Amino acid sequence: MKKDIHPKYYPAAKVTCACGNAFTVGSTKENFKIEICSNCHPFFTGESSKILDVAGRVEKFKARQAKATKTVKKTK
Repeated sequence: MKKDIHPKYYPAAKVTCACGNAFTVGSTKENFKIEICSNCHPFFTGESSKILDVAGRVEKFKARQAKATKTVKKTK
């Protein structure tokens, strides 16, 4: 095998999120700064359902679907 072709491996690379959460991983980079992690991501925190409810997308979809079923019955 060739020598000196692989990058240096850091078994305790530090990852820092914008929310303040910090954890360690194994990587070829020593430090990471990320914008979103599992502590602040809406999917993992359970706030994703609130986002949909606030936007009203689910209600809009149900209203369009109800309207579509009514128009199909009228044409037949």
